[in-house]
Amino acid sequence: MSSLVSPKEQRTAYQRWELDSFDVQQDEPVPEAPVLPSVTELELLQEQAREQGYADGYREGKEQAATEKQQLQQIVTALSEELQQFDQRVADELLELALAISKQVVRQALKLHPELILTVINEVLVKLPLSHQRARLILHPEDALIVRKNLGERLQQSNWDIFESGEMTRGGCRLDAVECEVDATMERRWQRVVDAIGSDNGWLD
Repeated sequence: MSSLVSPKEQRTAYQRWELDSFDVQQDEPVPEAPVLPSVTELELLQEQAREQGYADGYREGKEQAATEKQQLQQIVTALSEELQQFDQRVADELLELALAISKQVVRQALKLHPELILTVINEVLVKLPLSHQRARLILHPEDALIVRKNLGERLQQSNWDIFESGEMTRGGCRLDAVECEVDATMERRWQRVVDAIGSDNGWLD
């Protein structure tokens, strides 16, 4: 009785191909079908993505707002400093303008009312009362004429001598005495005024 299974050598080419092909197909693994997420899982993933996007956007927005706030503070500080400097410059310029105007007013007043020198002399006399000590009163020549006319006799009785100096500015004088020296020149009196207000605007500027 012949065997139902014929040896491999005895198979025909067709039989060998058929059996070998069948055997190989049986040995190959069957691929598994992909598992798709459920509707609930998809909704959860969508919610997580939305929350993550919101968190990232909030963080970036907060950082940008902080940066813009810092820049704005720097701008405000710079503007404040510039305004303070501007106010100071305006104040200084107004002060210089006021001094310049005052200087011109005083000079014009001395031209229109040269007898103002008598007020200055009286102020000097208060500082140094008349005595028999020799004293020299130094004046501009034109002011000396006015003083001699109005106070000459009084000064002579007290041995006060009047000296004329072309270098003396009109409206001022200087007193040299044994007891003291009084500088009532226009330059010195003006300097006391500008020193009191913190300026360096001199009389001859």
